[in-house]
Amino acid sequence: VLSDVFFGRFPVIAVGCVVSLSGMCLLLVTAILPVYKKTPGCDPANPSACTMLTCQLPLLFTSFLLMSLGAGGIRPCALAFGADQLDKRDNSTKNVRRLQTFFNWYYTVLGISLVVAVLVIVYIQDHMGWVVGFSVPVVLMLAALMLFLAGSPLYLKAEADRSVLVGIVQVLVASYKNRREVLPPETAEASCFHNKAGSRPRVPTKKMVSMNRACVLRNPSKELHSDGSACDPWRLCTVQQVEDAKAVIRVLPIWSTGIIPGVIVAQVMFPVLQAGTMDRQMGKVEVPAASYSVFGIITLTVWVALYDRVLVRPLSRLTGHARGLSLRQRMGAGLAVFVVAMAVAARTEALRRGAAIAEGFQDQKHAVGHMSAMRLVPQHCLIGLADALNLIGQIEFYYSEFPKSMSSIGVSLLALGIGFGAVLGSAIVGIMNSATGRDGRDSWLSSNLNRGRYDYYYLVLAALSVANLVYFVWCSWAYGEEGQIRVMALAAEEAEEEETKQEQHK
Repeated sequence: VLSDVFFGRFPVIAVGCVVSLSGMCLLLVTAILPVYKKTPGCDPANPSACTMLTCQLPLLFTSFLLMSLGAGGIRPCALAFGADQLDKRDNSTKNVRRLQTFFNWYYTVLGISLVVAVLVIVYIQDHMGWVVGFSVPVVLMLAALMLFLAGSPLYLKAEADRSVLVGIVQVLVASYKNRREVLPPETAEASCFHNKAGSRPRVPTKKMVSMNRACVLRNPSKELHSDGSACDPWRLCTVQQVEDAKAVIRVLPIWSTGIIPGVIVAQVMFPVLQAGTMDRQMGKVEVPAASYSVFGIITLTVWVALYDRVLVRPLSRLTGHARGLSLRQRMGAGLAVFVVAMAVAARTEALRRGAAIAEGFQDQKHAVGHMSAMRLVPQHCLIGLADALNLIGQIEFYYSEFPKSMSSIGVSLLALGIGFGAVLGSAIVGIMNSATGRDGRDSWLSSNLNRGRYDYYYLVLAALSVANLVYFVWCSWAYGEEGQIRVMALAAEEAEEEETKQEQHK
């Protein structure tokens, strides 16, 4: 909202980088400062005899806060800002492919960076200490900020446009005020509706027709100024304002289907707990329990690159779609893969639990069984593939369907959905614990995995994913054709440009 409505994307990204860098520097300071006060009898090997520095926790929490705020300014805006540099503002096949390639390679590079973070940065922190481990990201962030600012003269910087957000609110208010007014017949001409002065006259779409009341002209002599603007913009809006508002509202049901994937993505700790009770030896090396998630990241990265470079062209010939698969087809395929991933996770956990009980570890929650932790790789790979299909498809969908001046808001919807998913996931865990742990029984999500039934938890997520997939199919059918708002907006811009050229010739 700040970037699209008030400041523009470039300033928000720059400030976000500075704030994030400040948080990382504070985190580095917490690693440099001693943890305990130098008092007589204090031995770091025996922390109970020491007093912790009072500034440590405030510094730590402040660093987390700054890094979170900075990430909030960078992540939604960076993707939209990068797309702005390539978007030729037309609906041609070439432009669609150009944007798709950008989105795919953006996430390919992001996946590679995550792999480097998980494998290299974590290794540095483990073997060289926290000071060196935190210093490396600080240096990298500083270099990234300097490179970003150095390219400032070359960037295409779209200006913030608060009128779009205000216009959406005006449409909602005007629709309510005019709720008792009769709509013109479907055959009504464009002259029956309020269009911006100088733009090409057109009628609103037949979707969500009740909102069309906001742009119906009833008495032009009383409702319009001499320059063609509305006397009361809270009672009469333009057709473009109405279509922008429709674009935002129409997307919301499809956006809501991204909450269940957010639940699945948020339960990252459960596979880590499972891996901790399994054989993690690979030769002479014991793989950290948290490192198995790297297989999901690798799958996402490989799939995105493979799809963009190899699969798009043959799929385009089969489907006739410039993207190979349409955005909603990719999103739906991703939701289907989430179902399979949760079913595989349930089966793997059932086998792990059965093997642990057979080895006599039912009451030994820290015991490590003989089953290889590599059995967790398929579910991680499936989740990575589902993310590549659904989550990246969501971002492309929001970017292409939202009004151009609201691209950052559209892109941030993915993070919002994942956030809602994390909250819902916590609620599901709480409900499941209270419902299955009554009367002294072990909860399905017991701290002792061998006494719990985590396989049932995964089956619940699989069932929710099936219901979510069915819901998505209905939402997709109700949504109709993609790209109509963008086409109308482009037509309006072309008409305005033509009008400007004609005036200049005169």
